[in-house]
Amino acid sequence: MNGNHSCVCTGSSLHAEQNCDNELLTELITIRDWLRYAVSRFNRAGIFCGHGTDNTYDEAVWLILASLALPLNRLEPFLDACIPFDERVALFENIDRRVCERIPTAYLVHEAWLGEYRFHVDESVIIPRSWFAELLDDNAFSPWIEDPETVTSALDMCTGSGCLAILMAEAFLNADIVAADISADALAVAQRNIAEYGLNDRIEPLQSDLFASLDGRLFDLILCNPPYVTTESMERLPPEYLHEPALAMAAGEDGLNVVRCLISEAARHLQPEGILAVEVGHNRELVENAFPELPFTWLMTRGGVDGVFVLKREDLQNT
Repeated sequence: MNGNHSCVCTGSSLHAEQNCDNELLTELITIRDWLRYAVSRFNRAGIFCGHGTDNTYDEAVWLILASLALPLNRLEPFLDACIPFDERVALFENIDRRVCERIPTAYLVHEAWLGEYRFHVDESVIIPRSWFAELLDDNAFSPWIEDPETVTSALDMCTGSGCLAILMAEAFLNADIVAADISADALAVAQRNIAEYGLNDRIEPLQSDLFASLDGRLFDLILCNPPYVTTESMERLPPEYLHEPALAMAAGEDGLNVVRCLISEAARHLQPEGILAVEVGHNRELVENAFPELPFTWLMTRGGVDGVFVLKREDLQNT
């Protein structure tokens, strides 16, 4: 078997079975075989793992199990299972595209995870990854929100796949949620996820350029994981990230184009005791330098204390 197999699947117009090495497909029989093969190819190609995994082994496990419609938490019972030939062809194509086209696994298998929550994704939405998942799951924003049952309206700005709107609906059981995004294609994905979680009656997808379509609407909580990548960082992104919509990542020279709008306009859309919570990656210093007058509170997450800030309505009224 040639462990240095080159990229041979050249495009969706050519069926993988016509392009890939039949000898290779014959030799790789079990999931154990394919796992070894995938990890070797990923390592040799130097793929970048940053969309749900941080190493090539976990990336290979995810891609293989998801491609075969097997549970992601049950590798061991299936390691020596033989894979039918037609499934080997499809699996080879996914591995080959992961290496040759640098397509993230989430897009190849059309799924992404935040904790125990699974979401459908395609290339019209950014692949979900957010410290808000941790904050919503662990304590529903306590102590900033003393009683989750008192939250009756919330906004997920820049909703993308709708993942955070869904987590908000799970955390705040009495809340109606607006899931806003500028992209109609992203909202179609969000609507699919909302329906799959049975939340059509509580989450409203809304096409809006930030607050443009929200005149007169007030919320107890505005949450936003906005585009925040600086121009310099956009130019240095690994190839995998270039498959994600630039609209969902790029935010100007200092990465604060959307943050500025949120800070200047959020007060008009918050209830008197409402709060704004925004995720800004590793841009804490940029944010504090741009708004030295604001009393930011930075929340502790597993990623540290520089990723998510909170401001009260009263903090924002004079901006």
